[in-house]
Amino acid sequence: MPGFVVRRADHRIGTRDPRARDVIEDLTMANLAGLYILRWYLRGEKAMLGSAKLVNGFVCVLGLLSTLEAFQKPFRQYHGVEYYEFETPPDWQEKTEWAFARLMFPGGGPGVDGYYPRFQGNWREGSSLWTQDYPRADRHFAQAVRRLTRIHARSVEQPIDLEDGNDVYNWPWLYAVQVGEWGLTSAEAKILREYLLRGGFFMADDFHGDFEWEVFKRSMQLVFPDRQILDIPDKDAYFHVVYDLDDRYQIPGQAHVRLGFKQPIQATSPTDGKGDHWRAIVDDHGRIMVAISYNSDIGDSWEFADDPAYPEKYSALGIRVGVNGVVYAMTH
Repeated sequence: MPGFVVRRADHRIGTRDPRARDVIEDLTMANLAGLYILRWYLRGEKAMLGSAKLVNGFVCVLGLLSTLEAFQKPFRQYHGVEYYEFETPPDWQEKTEWAFARLMFPGGGPGVDGYYPRFQGNWREGSSLWTQDYPRADRHFAQAVRRLTRIHARSVEQPIDLEDGNDVYNWPWLYAVQVGEWGLTSAEAKILREYLLRGGFFMADDFHGDFEWEVFKRSMQLVFPDRQILDIPDKDAYFHVVYDLDDRYQIPGQAHVRLGFKQPIQATSPTDGKGDHWRAIVDDHGRIMVAISYNSDIGDSWEFADDPAYPEKYSALGIRVGVNGVVYAMTH
């Protein structure tokens, strides 16, 4: 069944109930049947577990999961703009419950793509804007998910081309970098909209200043012309699903630690790009579909998490924001 995000069982399952908080780290893409069990347990309907109809339903679900796994695209590795050659972890073929899905996309061209005229080949073959921080950030964060949660995370990432069949629907959490310099097309926006409305989650990161904000906002209007970008309330589950993130701050990239923020090429003032903003696009039930880290570079906080020269406090927050996003995506 292509086009079905398998981890979403019921958008009403949240983390306000303490019984759900006790098991939250076990709720992963491969545990769809477990999500239904939890829902019935919280509603006091445990007796349903004994019915033959329920057992047959679980058999169907497990069969569906096996079938969907067979349709997933194989792991692919590309050259990046920062890392041209890199080793593949020995366990890269391990079958897991979650993988870091990185969105591939075309650059925005002259005046938008900060790399222009460099790295302007076929973006589907790597060495393009979407490979910023790749794959070091992806693999560092995957290790953090392994260590800080009970999610069985894959050691390697999965690059995702929105127009490559139905592959995007196999990956419940999707990440993109430099979204203020990209050139998202109308066709890609249509697929991204469908993915998000079916339960997918998209983390948009590493764009700075007024100009890049306008580029990103226009692209989101292609995706959702009828939905607004909102500030995420402090009490939203996104900031509390695993870690309580009341004390948030701007996360600068490795090259901008001294100044504390990235001043973009098209800066409109000396402070353009300063100040952290955590925003979102939500669905009709208030579920975050697009989580936006504007004026921060969370990707660098993962990429340089093992670099003594990069301040630990930025990696600490960046990893916690990422972990919250993954668990939120798997449970909402």
